[in-house]
Amino acid sequence: MVHQQRSRTRLSPSGDTEDIVALLAPRLAHFAGVARTEHVTRAAQEMNVPQSTLSRALVRLEQDLGVDLFVRRGRTLALTPAGRTFLGSVERALAEIERAADEVRADADAATGKVAFGFLHTMGAETVPGLLHAFRADHPGVRFSLVQNYGEAMLERLRAGELDLCLTSPVPDAPDLVARRLDEQKLRLVVPADHALAGRRRIRLAEAAEESFVTLEPGYGLRRITDDLCKEAGFRPRVAFEGEEAETLRGLVAAGLGVALLPPPTVARPGVVELTVTAPRAAREIGVAWLAGSADTPPVAAFKKFLLSRRGNLLPG
Repeated sequence: MVHQQRSRTRLSPSGDTEDIVALLAPRLAHFAGVARTEHVTRAAQEMNVPQSTLSRALVRLEQDLGVDLFVRRGRTLALTPAGRTFLGSVERALAEIERAADEVRADADAATGKVAFGFLHTMGAETVPGLLHAFRADHPGVRFSLVQNYGEAMLERLRAGELDLCLTSPVPDAPDLVARRLDEQKLRLVVPADHALAGRRRIRLAEAAEESFVTLEPGYGLRRITDDLCKEAGFRPRVAFEGEEAETLRGLVAAGLGVALLPPPTVARPGVVELTVTAPRAAREIGVAWLAGSADTPPVAAFKKFLLSRRGNLLPG
């Protein structure tokens, strides 16, 4: 390989990083192979590429960088000081690429791959643990990356590619998402045990129009459902507190701060009474959502199939 004074440097120090990567990346493995063997012919044989292709790749790489990476010593090549500096970074970059490739292959493995799964806070105490236990009976090696959050936040993480699937409510209706209804959960009006309504078993939501409500923050699916049900009942709820977790709200009801529309608790909580709402129909749909057009890995496809098989039987008890 004949080296000449570089008349033109294709990459300037201020060049766009993406342009630099696009130019250099295909030639890095070729460079590392020749640097390892110090011989173009031997490197071409080991890498199973034509010697002419390898030689051209090295010439282009040096032209792109504007520096000599090798000097010829008889039939062998030796790294220049610039070449030794470059090789250290190239080897680290190639090792990181190999590690990343191994990781994504492992995550896609049918038996031991990974599923990134999001779910609502109210699904975390009993529903999701039960689902994972049942699924892992037939898929014991599948790993899960779990995210517990409110609905809108999980949908954004779906769109960002950070989640494969999520359990959410209300069931989303968006062109970039696919969603399937899995089950329905009745909501109850939770009142303090010493409240005037505590002796009742059933109630029309309109009867609570003058009560203070403790609710989840705006953006939570259950908050939207609460607002919609109150509107249907003919009033706008007077909000005394906005929180992030349903069981916290139930505790605040017990403390007398107000009433709340909540799904049934996992374990009965003292200090509150839970009333069946007869009108309007108070329930929330639970569904599974995923990004439209996404290509499922085998473990994701298996877990999606499992969730869809639990339609109508998702929630415990």
